[in-house]
Amino acid sequence: MGGAASSGPSAGGGFTPGFAAVVQGQHSTQFVKAIDGSTYPGLADNYRREAEINAALPVGVPAPRIRWVHEAPDGWVVLGIDAVTGARMPADPWQPAELAAVLAACSRTAELLAEPDDKLLDQGLRPLSDEVTFESWRQAAAGLVATDALPAWFPPRLVAPLAELESTWIEATAGNSVLHHDLRRDNLLLDQVNQVWICDWNWPCLGASWLDSTLLLATAHADGHDATGLFIDYPPARDVDAEQLDAALAGLCGYFLFSGTQPAPTGSPALRHHQTWCGEVVLRWLAQRRLWRI
Repeated sequence: MGGAASSGPSAGGGFTPGFAAVVQGQHSTQFVKAIDGSTYPGLADNYRREAEINAALPVGVPAPRIRWVHEAPDGWVVLGIDAVTGARMPADPWQPAELAAVLAACSRTAELLAEPDDKLLDQGLRPLSDEVTFESWRQAAAGLVATDALPAWFPPRLVAPLAELESTWIEATAGNSVLHHDLRRDNLLLDQVNQVWICDWNWPCLGASWLDSTLLLATAHADGHDATGLFIDYPPARDVDAEQLDAALAGLCGYFLFSGTQPAPTGSPALRHHQTWCGEVVLRWLAQRRLWRI
């Protein structure tokens, strides 16, 4: 950036203890992320992985580009990223125009990543089923895990139908498209002309191109939007049947709800609360679709 620099306030959102702010240098303005790798080595590896993936994304993917990576002698890992002018997260609750813009950007991104090139595939991307295991409801149905720690509002009678849906999640979500795999409101930015930017490509994997939309639409359902109607109109989902979507939702809500019962990981005290909330919004959308009472 050149010369002295000054930073704005630390960015909100996210679940890591690192530094994240817009930094004004002598010659440019960039968004800078930094983490103390000596204290949080796993998170530092995530930053390094993000830089590798970001560099391999094809032209047209609306991701702010990482311009440099600095590894300090004391262990800090620092990323310099294109600053998004007038950046703001989508409003909470979801507003119709912003939600439409986000889904349009996600659809365009899914199209660009439907047939990834060798540069991206060489990053070692694996199928979603190799990255996560959705089996919580089946384990609960078999008595292998308890449901006592789940939120008090959860009706145990739903374990069996959720387990049945969950059993088909791998086939339902299989595909060769590159997924962001962490697409949530605080990983999205709108600029001063309302263009959408998709940030934080730490966890990409391979799967069905429509899958990234599911958690976003579950949060939209929680805000009163017609999530099922939006999914039906979402171009990457044009050939997806209702059972495929429901299998994915069952797997997702089980993963989030049971993860939310675990102790918080080091450096991310808010993560479990967030996972519990995600599990609830996904399950409530699924319950509406299946006519289940909660």
